[in-house]
Amino acid sequence: MSTNFFIFENMKNTKDHILKTALDLFNADGLSKVTLRTIANKMGISQGNLSYHYKKREEIIEALYFQLVGKVDENMSKGEGGTVGLQTMFGMSAVMMENLFEYRFFMLDFVQIMRESDKIRTHFLQLTKIREEQFSMLFSGLIEKGILRKEVLPNEYLFLYKRIQILGDFWISSAQITKPRLNKKMIKEYSEIINQTIFPYLTGAGKKEYCEIMKC
Repeated sequence: MSTNFFIFENMKNTKDHILKTALDLFNADGLSKVTLRTIANKMGISQGNLSYHYKKREEIIEALYFQLVGKVDENMSKGEGGTVGLQTMFGMSAVMMENLFEYRFFMLDFVQIMRESDKIRTHFLQLTKIREEQFSMLFSGLIEKGILRKEVLPNEYLFLYKRIQILGDFWISSAQITKPRLNKKMIKEYSEIINQTIFPYLTGAGKKEYCEIMKC
């Protein structure tokens, strides 16, 4: 193999190490307490060495954001290939919540990131529209299968999606405030909180399926 290949691999490994270290620090201490110097010190390298790969902290945050989006997209794609049903919906939701917990600083410093990064905010708003369409298709499929009742109020399922979105975006912030400390075990509790939002909209068959899945 050529020398250039090894140089490229070494640079890639260094960038991956920077991102992993930054993610750990952001999750533990929050954005306000983590600088490029903090990350460099944790890695045992000079700030100049780190800046060779990422000149600004914002570049690291953006790289981590698109890592997260990639993981969520991959899991959403797997779910779309499955059978339409509550199990598919709940499974996708649980995996997404695990992804968000892994990158939880985004949700804890959500507003600050959206204010400071036009690139992330623009992409996030575009992504929100895509997610809205995906959930609309999912709800339509559940109605066709007799699991979800038809709409009674105007925009009823659009607003249901928005409630799910709000809970999904801010459940970690709520846990940060109300729990002694954050841990992965709380994903199950908050997952059930989010899943129950759909229960009042289920048909008799849908409620039976729900209870079979949730053991209620």
